[in-house]
Amino acid sequence: MAHSYRQPGTVLTDHRFTVPLDHARPDGEHIELYAREVVATGKDPETLPWLLYLEGGPGFGARRFVGRQAWLARALTEYRVLLLDQRGTGRSTPLNRQTLPLRGTPAQQAEFLAHFRSDSIVRDAEAIRPGLTGGAPWTVLGQSFGGFCATHYLSTAPEGLSAALITGGLPSLTATADEVYEAAFPRIERKNLAHYARYPMDVERARRIAAHLADRPAELPGGHRLTVEAFQSLGILLGGGDGSHQLHYLLEDAFVPTPAGPALSDAFLEGARALLSFAGHPLYALVHEAIYAQDPATPTAWAAERVRAGHPRFDAAKALAGDEPLLFTGETIHPWHFTTDPSLVPLRETAELLAARTGWQPLYDPARLAANEVPVAAAVYHDDMYVDTADSLATARTVRGLRTWVTDEFEHDGVRASGPRVLDRLLTLVRDDA
Repeated sequence: MAHSYRQPGTVLTDHRFTVPLDHARPDGEHIELYAREVVATGKDPETLPWLLYLEGGPGFGARRFVGRQAWLARALTEYRVLLLDQRGTGRSTPLNRQTLPLRGTPAQQAEFLAHFRSDSIVRDAEAIRPGLTGGAPWTVLGQSFGGFCATHYLSTAPEGLSAALITGGLPSLTATADEVYEAAFPRIERKNLAHYARYPMDVERARRIAAHLADRPAELPGGHRLTVEAFQSLGILLGGGDGSHQLHYLLEDAFVPTPAGPALSDAFLEGARALLSFAGHPLYALVHEAIYAQDPATPTAWAAERVRAGHPRFDAAKALAGDEPLLFTGETIHPWHFTTDPSLVPLRETAELLAARTGWQPLYDPARLAANEVPVAAAVYHDDMYVDTADSLATARTVRGLRTWVTDEFEHDGVRASGPRVLDRLLTLVRDDA
């Protein structure tokens, strides 16, 4: 039985569902999903249309709002909102180093994880929709990877949608993982150079930290090893609205004097650990490259690691040997993640098997998208570090009727930073189109 409770200005209801692990085998194993319904206080939920929110990732549960925060404030003026923890995240059969061994060997774990891409997430949504809406279509709001899921939704089950709203998540319909990262590294480099232009003092600070770690990798609280490569991956901050500023503040307090000489401070190490740990979202690391896999014959094979080798400016040793600034990396997963992060170390063999896996199926149907009849609007962020802007605009031209709002007012996390404005703009676009 669903349980309801209150927060400031909202009524929340917990929902649990059981769905097939493999929707092609409905009589096979089932898993549990969790979702939280949110309705504004004083509104009759039975009179409101549904809006399904799909979080970015992969691997993150739906945001835990308190009251009417961010975009939720705008959505609750006219919707009954469902915050779905996508399978494997949050409270929906969570997957991590503790639970995955229940699946058996690394090979069995990898086979299990093959069912945690956008195709399965969309089929989950379609499985639970009739019981919630009485069969009526709903609006989907997809942030980042949630937008990838929304695009798959339009490709495979448009009858389930009354509208689709996408923020920073229009994927290429055809790009391979290698092509995604070939486009990504130049963007990441631009974000680095913009950061150093804003904070020129950080050039020397980053080089000093990297040189220190090259000689003495740091042991972080909880067993995380801070190597030079791990330090570089703090560049994932640079794709967020205030990420450059967060990185600057982290770097400025890196060293403290000690009887043995300058050392990395506990405050810096703890700040780095909190940013680098995958303990709360290991699925992000495990299936990240798989979300781009669409050629049944081709494995992803650690695409980011291979592509990075062709961009020598990201080579820390070369930068430190000369006078180049150290370049941070961004949204890239590498084999060393599974040797430095204690939440990932037990899953290294599973990750290797996923990287070598073939048989991935296409996720998008360009012909069906070209005939789309669902109102769609997408916020596309100028020079988005995480999702290639050129790819997003190319996809927008492919989807019939899709309207874009291209802006440099926000970074990739715009729907979180100024959610009511972003959501309101997209709703206006789909209604103007209707």
